[in-house]
Amino acid sequence: MRKSDNESTLILPIKKKWYDMISSGEKEEEYREIKPYWTSRFMKKLGLSKSETEWFHKLLARGGKTKDIEVLFRNGYSKKNPQFFAKVSLSIGYGNPEWGAEPGKNYYRLHIKEVKK
Repeated sequence: MRKSDNESTLILPIKKKWYDMISSGEKEEEYREIKPYWTSRFMKKLGLSKSETEWFHKLLARGGKTKDIEVLFRNGYSKKNPQFFAKVSLSIGYGNPEWGAEPGKNYYRLHIKEVKK
């Protein structure tokens, strides 16, 4: 049986420092640049079409959050590296510099709600 597009695994490689902080519950958000690459991947995972891009950005820019999605955080790029699933929601906004964000820069903010080890 083939998975539907919004059921496919969204893999987010991250550095060991951030991996450990998220895994321990210390880091509550992860960030991705607002670029077409991430927009299309998040929208696909949410089951949204390309024609809904403007609506998607307006929702998030007004402080809205998406429904929860599941992503796979991986320490680096190798399939052999440690990894875990997490339930997250998305918004757009400034990130925390202590968690890797550049001050004054907007990001896709992944709000980590649950880590599944």
